[in-house]
Amino acid sequence: MKFNLNTSVVKTREERLGTIIGWKTGKASELSRDSSYTCAGCRGNGGKRLCETIGPFTQGSGCSEQMVECQAGNIRDAVLIQHAPVGCGTGQACYNSIYRNGLAIRNLPVENIKIINTNIKETDMVFGALGKLEQSIEDAWNRHHPKAIFIATSCATGIIGEDVDSVASKMQKKFKIPVIPMYCEGFRSKHWSTGFDAAQHGILRQIVRKNPKEKQEDLVNVINLWGSDVFTPILSKLGLRVNYVVDMATVKDLEQMSEAAATVSFCNTLSSYLAAGLEQQFGVPEVKAPQPYGIAGTDAWIREIGKVTHREESAEIYIEEEHRRIAPKIEELKKSLKGRKGYAATGSAYSHGLIAVLKELGIEVDGSLVFHHDPSYDDNDPKKDSLKFVVDNYGDVPNFSVSNRQQYQFYGLLKNVKPDFIIIRHGGLAPLASKMGIPAVPLGDEHFAVGYQGIINLGETILDIMARKKFNEDLKAHVKLPYTKWWLHQKDPYILQKQKILQKQN
Repeated sequence: MKFNLNTSVVKTREERLGTIIGWKTGKASELSRDSSYTCAGCRGNGGKRLCETIGPFTQGSGCSEQMVECQAGNIRDAVLIQHAPVGCGTGQACYNSIYRNGLAIRNLPVENIKIINTNIKETDMVFGALGKLEQSIEDAWNRHHPKAIFIATSCATGIIGEDVDSVASKMQKKFKIPVIPMYCEGFRSKHWSTGFDAAQHGILRQIVRKNPKEKQEDLVNVINLWGSDVFTPILSKLGLRVNYVVDMATVKDLEQMSEAAATVSFCNTLSSYLAAGLEQQFGVPEVKAPQPYGIAGTDAWIREIGKVTHREESAEIYIEEEHRRIAPKIEELKKSLKGRKGYAATGSAYSHGLIAVLKELGIEVDGSLVFHHDPSYDDNDPKKDSLKFVVDNYGDVPNFSVSNRQQYQFYGLLKNVKPDFIIIRHGGLAPLASKMGIPAVPLGDEHFAVGYQGIINLGETILDIMARKKFNEDLKAHVKLPYTKWWLHQKDPYILQKQKILQKQN
């Protein structure tokens, strides 16, 4: 895809990648096969099209604006303006907690996020709210003197067609800092991951240094969220320094992304747009390799970094050392976890990585839920096809599902697979599993399972969780699920997608 940094509006994932948010349960290999039919057209899979399964209602999800909050809102010396009704600001409490925890585990000064809401009201929907936006930018400058100011749009501003670009341009001239509009209305895209792209598009347009004087041959951009610093111990073995972006970075960190030797990430979903944009627009190579999960993925990832940064010998030494170090512990974990059945329920590419780690530990994975599916990524490189990599290297997953965090479907998915535990990152689904007697491994630190040590981390945590399964069994015995008998006895979690059944129930 050709990136267009002349416009402030990013194309949605549906337009660019053919992203879907629903796919009835089938084999992971079937979804991988059908994904060769993307938004770019047929790619020779026998004419079979990737079909999206859409339900009649949505119980809950995230939105693009929230993802802008957790990207632009987490830059330490910047301010985010939410040009939105105050209700859109309720996420600030959650993201403030995550931000503070992230700073703490990175040994950075702990502070609150700096997000200002313009409080659009009914009268503003009639007469416009650009005056409020200007005043909020003035307030942001006077209170914080930031190095950059981001503006997140909302459904409300999209409906009335606010000219955010003109205000941003005016205030940028006034304060001599980047003032960056990001169009992330909730209705713009059916999946929240477009919000990552909106924030990263604005950073590429207005913050990344356009003409760097020189490259830093030992600097690697690591696109991440709030996780612990696991990449410094890994990359330092290759003589490389880490430039963490976007969350908890400074504006200076973002500016120097164009000077780096390469870009990597822990998750293709998060990094797709920014990594591809840095390569296309600034000549910073994206490390095109499987994600760093499990032995096979981490080996390939380390070797590709070594190749891109001309450190092949150091990469091989590190791989050999780590293989020797982890082998005895992994064998021990395999014996303890033998016969266990796990289930991953997270974002798309992240779930693929977790499946690899579970299978490295000898855990059976009969099912997995991803909240959306990208048939391709922005660079369209087959080395980054994380779903195909898992199938090819670790075998198929017979009950693979795509569902946008719908609890009513999750019940049926778990009932059919009957896992011993689930791995999850996003809120809302773990309590349901607990009520079904299934304990959850909550990965608040998204880097927890990365790399060679990540295999051991996850294995040990699963053992800890399984030791406390009695608590979940007690919950199951005493808690009633909020569904009708008709639904509790359904075998197909996607049955409501069939219109005749829905009409009959009504």
